[in-house]
Amino acid sequence: QVQLVESGGGLVQPGGSLRLSCRASGNIVGIYSMGWYRQAPGKERELVAGWSAGGSTNYADSVKGRFTISRDNAKNTVYLQMNTLKPEDTAIYYCNARISSSNTYATDYWGQGTQVTVSS
Repeated sequence: QVQLVESGGGLVQPGGSLRLSCRASGNIVGIYSMGWYRQAPGKERELVAGWSAGGSTNYADSVKGRFTISRDNAKNTVYLQMNTLKPEDTAIYYCNARISSSNTYATDYWGQGTQVTVSS
């Protein structure tokens, strides 16, 4: 059974920083991609930043230059460093990963979500 466990959300003032972490665990054979999505109240879930096994990364236009995605392969963990946070970044942030395990082909998994609130 593969699980994604997130941490690092919280309340921060505008202009501040937070770092989110997402660790994948279980009978993992391969990780094809990992990324972060967010969903604000009344809005659809959107991609914030993603990493693929080929090493490429991509970002939503709204976070380019402020957010950085990185990964620790040894720990099966992906991070999202968020700087210069704005109130419009307030949302629940979800980790997503496409993973194959000992008993499944490549499957999309989601974390439980972590709240990020940017407010003075």
